[in-house]
Amino acid sequence: MHEFQRVLVANRGEIAVRIVRALKNLGIESVALYSDADVSTMHVRMADKAFRLPGFFPSETYLDAVKIIEIARKSDCDAIHPGYGFLSEASAFSKLCSENSIKFIGPKPATLEISGDKLACKKVAEAAGVPVIPFSREPIGDAVEASKLASEIGFPVLLKSAFGGGGRGMREAKNPGEVKEAFESSEREARSSFGRFALYIEKKLIKPRHIEIQILASEDSTEFLHLGERECSIQRRYQKLVEISPSPVVDGETRRKVSSLAKKVAKAVRYSNAGTVEFLRDSVGSFYFMEINSRLQVEHPVTESVTGVDLVEAQIQIASGKKLPYKQSEIKLRGCAIECRINAENSFAGFAPTSGTIGFLAIPSGPGIRVDTALETCLEISGYYDSLIAKLIVSGISFDQARRRAIQALDEFSIYGVETTIPFHSAVLKNEQFAEGKFDTDFVNSSGVLNQHSPSIETDEDNFAIGALLFSQKSLHDQKVQKTRGTIPTWSKNRKERFVDAL
Repeated sequence: MHEFQRVLVANRGEIAVRIVRALKNLGIESVALYSDADVSTMHVRMADKAFRLPGFFPSETYLDAVKIIEIARKSDCDAIHPGYGFLSEASAFSKLCSENSIKFIGPKPATLEISGDKLACKKVAEAAGVPVIPFSREPIGDAVEASKLASEIGFPVLLKSAFGGGGRGMREAKNPGEVKEAFESSEREARSSFGRFALYIEKKLIKPRHIEIQILASEDSTEFLHLGERECSIQRRYQKLVEISPSPVVDGETRRKVSSLAKKVAKAVRYSNAGTVEFLRDSVGSFYFMEINSRLQVEHPVTESVTGVDLVEAQIQIASGKKLPYKQSEIKLRGCAIECRINAENSFAGFAPTSGTIGFLAIPSGPGIRVDTALETCLEISGYYDSLIAKLIVSGISFDQARRRAIQALDEFSIYGVETTIPFHSAVLKNEQFAEGKFDTDFVNSSGVLNQHSPSIETDEDNFAIGALLFSQKSLHDQKVQKTRGTIPTWSKNRKERFVDAL
């Protein structure tokens, strides 16, 4: 067992803030990273030390494994927490950490290699006796081969990238005529997002529900427990928007059966630390393995809300070699929690990303309300990174109470200066089908929640007030940025060498 003294947080935004807070609670020093776009952001100020990654784009900053390892060594870090996204599921990065005697807080390289290859992982799950959706057995070389295999499997089909996640590189083909375009589109997006491409075909279930099981596994992969399920069926372009725990369609017996399947898969890949085993549930209630997400999930707070387990702290404790912090008998689901992913996007214009400067921010509060964010007034929302800017997590004694509280919280959640998905989430939660728990992965397209015009985010009075506010605060913001660049800011002079230019 190794007690960590200092951990590097290899991420940004709300998840970096979340990890820094967990480290503080455990009495562990935190080291942050920041690109030139993130020079004055919240996670940088909260950490005990912060190092600059010169540049703006992910490829030259948060995805530069060599630079990050160099900073970790330079700052005497025992471990690296990757959060989610970026390098969190990169087996090469996990291996690089090990080679430099730095603990990667997550699964081991061999596990990440298997789970990161969705085609290989399906074969492992199938061999372990876990039901899988019919799929092509090997990577597909071209559109002609794809069309032939799709016809054999039966339309509709999904063309899916074997690597990566988040719905990227995934396209649907309803008939032979759509295969070529789907193949080419999938290849372009996969290469752009993951830097590599291997495609397979999977039978598309009609109106399935997306159910995932949160697991924890010991460092030596001998102990496993589950923390119930999350429902993630509210999606756009196969990317999750709303998550719920527990699912309205999963009872106790079903939970035991599906969790048992999840543990089978986790054991088969020798899983360790926190992860998620994802399933699709068809219209008659049968479950099929889809993939493993070998990292902390964006939606982990809903599981924390209904179980009382701090998943980030658990990750850190497991990585240090401690036993699992709970027994299965101690895990109880209490009430219901709903998470709304607040993105800087125009939901009513195809979820187009938006950018701008936060002129005014009002975060909701009250019983059962939690907001995970790094938003601040005058923060610039750029197009360099993912559009997720906040997560609203609301809990209650029942699904209906959580839903009603979430509607109220969304009404109180004000973000001016950039268009967000808050109006969309209000439309979803107020929808009668959603309220009755009658939804599936096609809900966003079929329910009518997008059949409205984009609401104006500002009135003329709002514009006047926001303009005055921005004018009065601009000089303060500029001063803060200038002081942060390569120096120790006024608000951190008591912390020696807290901010350092890495290179």
